[in-house]
Amino acid sequence: MPTPLQLVRQEIIACERCPRLRAYCQRIAREKRAAYRNDVYWAKPVPGFGDPNARVLVLGLAPAAHGANRTGRNFTGDGGGGSGDFLMAAMHACGFASIPTSQSINDGLELRDAWIAAAVRCAPPDNKPTPGEIANCHPHLVAELDALPHLKVWVALGRIAFDAALRLIAERLAGPEGPALHSAARHSDGGPDLQVRPNQPNQPNQPNQPNRPNQPNRPKPWNKKPVFEHGAIVRIPGAPVIVCAYHPSRQNTNTGRLTAPMLKDAFRTAKRLSG
Repeated sequence: MPTPLQLVRQEIIACERCPRLRAYCQRIAREKRAAYRNDVYWAKPVPGFGDPNARVLVLGLAPAAHGANRTGRNFTGDGGGGSGDFLMAAMHACGFASIPTSQSINDGLELRDAWIAAAVRCAPPDNKPTPGEIANCHPHLVAELDALPHLKVWVALGRIAFDAALRLIAERLAGPEGPALHSAARHSDGGPDLQVRPNQPNQPNQPNQPNRPNQPNRPKPWNKKPVFEHGAIVRIPGAPVIVCAYHPSRQNTNTGRLTAPMLKDAFRTAKRLSG
């Protein structure tokens, strides 16, 4: 009988919710890049991979057109010095990956105590999914994380991944019986630390908001959304800790916005916080 993770994988691979993305992935697989002209492209939505008992989730943006869209594995095969190798070097240095590169699904890479997923499972044109496409993919992330019961820390690679993580937390904590949350103090703990604590009802300077017509009396997830910045740590009661890091895209790594020591520091923090 398939495991919950296997069932989620099957649902992701079979997804056809975003016609624009499906058409783009299939066109890229037909046209190919010259260096990969003899390869058979995956060209389907890309599920997550890693250790089913992981305590650390690594959440990226989306598959690369000639990377995961070609190989079928996130952060894999996007060329020497690409985001996959940059990421895996940092994860390997912190004990999360068996090798410091990610070239193909047959390269022997194994993740330890980590699971890699993406906010969007199909390669988007110009690496820019639409808000609707991100929303269409969100249930896959929810289902995948439901099948990973030991997660304690999420490493959000980039703002879109960060927003996807916050949305998931908001859905789980801001339901009809859940607490409203608001951002509080910030202090240094290996990076800016954004503490988010439950909002107590009827406190001074926190007046009750009138109900909008035809809407249930549901509290907001937070009064002020936590800010994404590299090195930030976001703690929300009842949710995994979020460690923020810039996405290891060539645009960030080639310009020095994200350096190898910066990304290693983020994973050292994730390892420490995961216990």
